[in-house]
Amino acid sequence: MTGRYADQPHLDVPQDDGTTRRMSTPRISVAPRADVVYPARAGDRLDLLAAAALNDSTRWWVIADANPAADALTLEEPGTMLAVPDA
Repeated sequence: MTGRYADQPHLDVPQDDGTTRRMSTPRISVAPRADVVYPARAGDRLDLLAAAALNDSTRWWVIADANPAADALTLEEPGTMLAVPDA
Protein backbone atom coordinates (compact mmCIF):
# COMPACT_ATOMS: atom_id res chain seq x y z
CA MET A 1 0.00 0.00 0.00
CA THR A 2 1.34 3.44 -0.82
CA GLY A 3 0.74 6.54 1.24
CA ARG A 4 -1.13 9.62 0.15
CA TYR A 5 2.17 11.50 -0.21
CA ALA A 6 3.82 8.89 -2.46
CA ASP A 7 3.49 10.93 -5.65
CA GLN A 8 4.31 14.30 -4.09
CA PRO A 9 7.34 16.13 -5.50
CA HIS A 10 10.31 16.45 -3.17
CA LEU A 11 12.66 19.28 -2.25
CA ASP A 12 16.22 19.02 -0.98
CA VAL A 13 16.28 21.51 1.90
CA PRO A 14 19.66 22.77 3.14
CA GLN A 15 20.25 22.25 6.86
CA ASP A 16 22.31 24.38 9.26
CA ASP A 17 25.02 21.71 9.45
CA GLY A 18 25.63 21.83 5.67
CA THR A 19 23.70 18.67 4.83
CA THR A 20 20.45 18.53 2.92
CA ARG A 21 17.22 16.89 3.94
CA ARG A 22 14.73 15.53 1.42
CA MET A 23 11.22 16.73 2.20
CA SER A 24 7.85 16.59 0.49
CA THR A 25 6.58 19.80 -1.00
CA PRO A 26 3.68 21.39 0.84
CA ARG A 27 0.40 19.61 0.18
CA ILE A 28 -2.47 21.74 -1.04
CA SER A 29 -5.77 20.34 0.08
CA VAL A 30 -8.71 20.78 -2.25
CA ALA A 31 -11.95 19.93 -0.54
CA PRO A 32 -13.84 17.26 -2.49
CA ARG A 33 -17.52 17.75 -3.23
CA ALA A 34 -19.55 16.52 -0.31
CA ASP A 35 -22.87 14.88 -1.02
CA VAL A 36 -23.73 14.36 2.64
CA VAL A 37 -23.64 16.70 5.62
CA TYR A 38 -23.51 14.67 8.81
CA PRO A 39 -24.04 15.97 12.36
CA ALA A 40 -21.41 14.40 14.61
CA ARG A 41 -22.83 12.52 17.59
CA ALA A 42 -21.31 11.44 20.89
CA GLY A 43 -18.83 8.64 20.32
CA ASP A 44 -18.22 9.44 16.63
CA ARG A 45 -14.65 9.27 15.40
CA LEU A 46 -13.35 10.19 11.97
CA ASP A 47 -11.93 6.71 11.40
CA LEU A 48 -15.29 5.12 12.20
CA LEU A 49 -17.11 7.58 9.94
CA ALA A 50 -14.62 6.84 7.14
CA ALA A 51 -15.18 3.11 7.60
CA ALA A 52 -18.95 3.58 7.31
CA ALA A 53 -18.99 6.18 4.52
CA LEU A 54 -15.88 5.29 2.52
CA ASN A 55 -15.43 1.60 3.40
CA ASP A 56 -11.89 2.34 4.64
CA SER A 57 -11.11 3.61 8.13
CA THR A 58 -7.63 4.76 7.05
CA ARG A 59 -9.24 7.39 4.79
CA TRP A 60 -10.36 9.50 7.77
CA TRP A 61 -8.24 12.32 6.32
CA VAL A 62 -10.62 12.58 3.32
CA ILE A 63 -13.35 13.71 5.72
CA ALA A 64 -10.92 16.05 7.49
CA ASP A 65 -9.90 17.55 4.11
CA ALA A 66 -13.56 18.05 3.18
CA ASN A 67 -13.96 20.27 6.26
CA PRO A 68 -11.04 22.71 5.95
CA ALA A 69 -12.77 25.55 7.78
CA ALA A 70 -13.43 23.39 10.85
CA ASP A 71 -11.01 23.28 13.74
CA ALA A 72 -9.39 19.83 13.62
CA LEU A 73 -9.83 19.48 17.37
CA THR A 74 -13.60 19.90 17.13
CA LEU A 75 -14.40 17.68 14.13
CA GLU A 76 -15.54 14.87 16.41
CA GLU A 77 -17.49 17.00 18.90
CA PRO A 78 -21.23 16.32 19.00
CA GLY A 79 -23.19 18.78 16.90
CA THR A 80 -20.35 19.57 14.49
CA MET A 81 -21.70 19.48 10.95
CA LEU A 82 -19.32 17.41 8.81
CA ALA A 83 -19.22 17.36 5.04
CA VAL A 84 -18.71 13.73 4.05
CA PRO A 85 -17.47 13.20 0.48
CA ASP A 86 -18.81 10.46 -1.73
CA ALA A 87 -15.39 9.18 -2.77
